[in-house]
Amino acid sequence: MTNLKTIRLARAGLRLAAIALTIWTYGTAAASAAEARFTVSFDASFRSEPLTGRLLVVVTDKAGAEPRQQIGMYGAPIFGIDLNGLRPGESASLGAAAVGYPVASTAKLPAGDYYVQAIVEPYRQVHRADGHTIWAVSHPGQGVPFAFPGNLYSAPVKVHLDPAAGFDVRLKLNQIIPESRQPDTAWIKRVRVKSEILSRFWGMPIYLGANVLLPKGYAEHPDAHYPIVYLQSFSADPFFISDKPGPSPEDAALRDANLQTGYEFFQSWTWDKFPRILAATVEQPCPYFVEAYSVDSANCGPYGEALTKELFPYLEKKFRAIGKPYARFVEGASTGGWESLALQLKYPDYFGGTWTFNPDPISFRHYQLIDIYKDDNAFEVPLSSWMHAERSMKRTVEGQVLLTIRQLSALEAALGDKGRSGFQLECWEAIYGPVGEDGYPKPLWDKATGRIDHSVAAYMRDHGYDLTDYTERNWATLGPKLRGKLNIISGDMDWFYLNNAVYDFQAMIEKMGGPDYPARFVFGRPKKGHNWHHKDWAGVVQEMAAQALGNAPAGENTAQWHY
Repeated sequence: MTNLKTIRLARAGLRLAAIALTIWTYGTAAASAAEARFTVSFDASFRSEPLTGRLLVVVTDKAGAEPRQQIGMYGAPIFGIDLNGLRPGESASLGAAAVGYPVASTAKLPAGDYYVQAIVEPYRQVHRADGHTIWAVSHPGQGVPFAFPGNLYSAPVKVHLDPAAGFDVRLKLNQIIPESRQPDTAWIKRVRVKSEILSRFWGMPIYLGANVLLPKGYAEHPDAHYPIVYLQSFSADPFFISDKPGPSPEDAALRDANLQTGYEFFQSWTWDKFPRILAATVEQPCPYFVEAYSVDSANCGPYGEALTKELFPYLEKKFRAIGKPYARFVEGASTGGWESLALQLKYPDYFGGTWTFNPDPISFRHYQLIDIYKDDNAFEVPLSSWMHAERSMKRTVEGQVLLTIRQLSALEAALGDKGRSGFQLECWEAIYGPVGEDGYPKPLWDKATGRIDHSVAAYMRDHGYDLTDYTERNWATLGPKLRGKLNIISGDMDWFYLNNAVYDFQAMIEKMGGPDYPARFVFGRPKKGHNWHHKDWAGVVQEMAAQALGNAPAGENTAQWHY
């Protein structure tokens, strides 16, 4: 959701340096009465092809970082429209009819001095294997929305805006976000491979990747083979490891989550007596989100199949993993938490255990605070025929509401239509939900009214994305295969109310397996929020190594894991 998730995105190399702001005293052209608009264009010398995609104009009163770097839940006002084949030299007008957040319209901006910038996320027409032809994000990759390599943007402009008087700010697209990939190091090897399975589905190249952390002595012991853990974490370096002793921007968030800093973990990892295993963060970008949630999906394609048949076997062969279930684990937090549990449930014979931290909703009776099967409206809780309460999306550990479902829906509506916002709610709809008649994800609820489509909710449940329901319905086969493999950890005051779904899952396990069923649930108390961990990274790795050691078959050379 955020915090460590944001860190993982930033560590993926997509934090963009701010450039000097261009100040235009002549940045506004004469506008007809009461028109509040931005006019965006590009020259043939910059791009020769017509441009289809999502255009955003970002307006901020804060100097420093570029406006495009201030997009977010609490960020600068944004206004969005679709571009459909805009040609070089032509202009697109974004005015009061554009979808805005958190300011609803350009006409409602308070008069004042602002920095403004245009950015476009290009779309590409694809002919999917399911027969649908759609326009999808051209360069699915790692990062936050509108920070993908290949996105186009203009120079920032300082202007005075007064909607009552009218304005027409002219912005020219003339820059592009470059590809940015970190180099290999002595400890981290970066792998990126084309997935034939996913490329066939999408009709365009789709790449999977990983950052692989090698154990100490890897090069000196060429015959050794190791357990491996797959970390579902936006392709950051595993465990945020860093061989640099100085402080880093992530340290405060890591300590708040009860974790080591990157350098502290490096000291553990290189300790002579530390277990020798491989750790790989997984890169699985989808045109609808930076993560495809490790499962097969009608909208996103067969990512579960691609991971288990293409990427994981490739990594295990290349980096000398043992390649057997007892020595193959999954781990993840937040989005990665859902992914880690889903992989263990969907492929119970393939993995030897999951360490799942504060997962995205694993019961859709607590889709955050929404019961998508019973509730009629995602935005409101009916209190009486006269009153309703707004449904919260995010809180502090003290309970203060920080964002509502209505507000996040409005943000996503501004970022893109047809499920292409690249943000959280529409990501879930793309992963879990059905394909609409137009070929795009069918919304679970209307982003303007909050009205829930229960046919979509039923599809999500019936196709196995409600992990609590899925496990209960398949308990006869899953129960024996999951014994001792489930480690699910959550704070009791998760910022996004995700602990409620974990309680549902725990109650289901106790109902189906009995009170002695070997599954571990740990809840941090009191007031432990999102990304809380029961142990630091070194402790988690030691738990995994101990489980591999305990489940190793007779005759296995486990000494090679310690040298």
